[in-house]
Amino acid sequence: MMKPFSALCSSLLVTRSRSVLGPSLLALVCSFAIHLPAASEEPKTKNQEQGTEPFRPEAGKFPPLEKAHSYRGELVFVDHATRRGSIRVQGAGTYFRNSPHPFTMLPYGMVRYHGAPADLRDIPLGTVMHVRAFLPPDPKNSSVPVLPVNNREKTAGYSGSGIAPAENHVLLLEDEPSHCQREGTVWKLKEVDLKNNAGMIVASLEPKQGADGKASEEKMTFDAATRIWRGRECLEIADLITEGAWPAEGKKSLDGQTVLLGITWRPTPDGVFTRFHISDIWLDEAASQRAAHLQTEVHKAFIRSRWMPAWIDAVEYGKFGRATVTATLFGGMDPALYADFKKDAPALMNGAESTLKHTHGSYGPAHMASRGSLLDATKSSGEAPMGSSGIQIRFETDLIIEGIRPGRVVRVRPKEWPQVDLPREEFLADAPEERFPTPAIFQKY
Repeated sequence: MMKPFSALCSSLLVTRSRSVLGPSLLALVCSFAIHLPAASEEPKTKNQEQGTEPFRPEAGKFPPLEKAHSYRGELVFVDHATRRGSIRVQGAGTYFRNSPHPFTMLPYGMVRYHGAPADLRDIPLGTVMHVRAFLPPDPKNSSVPVLPVNNREKTAGYSGSGIAPAENHVLLLEDEPSHCQREGTVWKLKEVDLKNNAGMIVASLEPKQGADGKASEEKMTFDAATRIWRGRECLEIADLITEGAWPAEGKKSLDGQTVLLGITWRPTPDGVFTRFHISDIWLDEAASQRAAHLQTEVHKAFIRSRWMPAWIDAVEYGKFGRATVTATLFGGMDPALYADFKKDAPALMNGAESTLKHTHGSYGPAHMASRGSLLDATKSSGEAPMGSSGIQIRFETDLIIEGIRPGRVVRVRPKEWPQVDLPREEFLADAPEERFPTPAIFQKY
C-alpha cells in the first residue's frame, strides 16, 4: 500500500541527511506527489472510471471493443515487420519521463491513419495515437513483455499511474483525425497567439453535431512546419498571415472554427510537462477526404502485395490432400479489396504467424501456398465485430499445407493480385526461433 503523501514527505525529511536529496529537490518531489492520482489506493474505483475490467480475448473470437482498455500517447518506436512498437503513454505526471511502453497488434488488429486503413510503417514517429487494447490472448506466445494484470493501476514515480498497462495487445490503433471521425467529434479553434510563424492555439474537442457545453479547452503549440490543408491545397502559417486569417503577431479569436487536427508531441520549454503539438490542420471536408483517399490507395497497394489476412474457421478434409477451407477475412480495409474475392475465382492460401508474417517465403509466398478456387464469399448479416470483415470465404484446394488448420492465421491472394517476392524480414524460414525476436529486445527501464 502506498504511504499517504504527507507521510512520504516526512519520511524523506528524516532521511535527507543520508541521501543526495537537497531541500529544493525534496520540495519539488513533494509538489509532484500532491498531483499524482492515487490509483493504487482504490483500484476498483479506477477500473470503474476506465469503464472496463481487464479482459483477455479468446482464441477464434473477435473481442468486443467496449471491453478494451483505452489510452493514448506518442508513437516512439515501430517494428513494422512484426507489427509491434512502443508508445509513450500519457499519464497524470511528467510526460517526458514516461518510459516507452511496448505494444503489439492482434492478428486482426486495425491501424487507422488520416481516417483510412494503414500499416504501422505508414505512421510517422511522434504521432499521438489512440489505443484500444487487451491482455495478451496467450501470454506464452506474446512478442512483447507480459505485465501483471493490474499494471495500469500502479504508480511510477514522477509519471503517475496508467503509463504501462498490461493491455498491450491492440485491437485498434488510430491517429487523432481517425479517432475524431469514428467518435463523431471535431476540434474547435478558439484563439491563436502567434510570433515568428509559431505560437499557441487554444482549442476544444466537441461533438460534431452540437456541443454539450462540457468540452474542456486545451493549449497546443504549432510552428512554421505545421501543415494547413484546405481543399487540394497545402498551406503554410505564412499563407494564413498573408490572407489576414491569422495575425502576423499577437492574439486573435478564431470564433470556434471547426477543424481536424494532427497531433504530435515534442519537448516543451518552460517546465510544461504535457503539452501537445499540432502537425496538421484540415480546414474543410474536402481536405480531410483527400488525405483519407491517398492513405487508402497506399494501403490497398500494400495488402495486394502481402495478401489478405484471415483466420481459419473450419477445414473439411478429403482424400489425397484435398480439403475445403472456411475462413473469415479480417476487417478494416477498403471495400475494393473485399470485392476481389469472387465465387469460382482462382486463389492461393498460405500459412501465416500471429504477426501476419508468411510462414514460408524464401521463394516467394506463392511457392508453398495451397492453390485452388473460391467456392463462395458471403457477407454475414448485421454489424461485424471490430477486427472482422463479416465476410466468410470457402476455399477448395487439392493439396492443403500444414499451416492451414482451424484457429490458425492465413494470408489469401486472389489470382488477379500481383505475385511478388517479399523482403526477408517479412517471412519466416523453418526455424521456430525465427517467429519473432523475443520480447527481450525491449529495454527494461
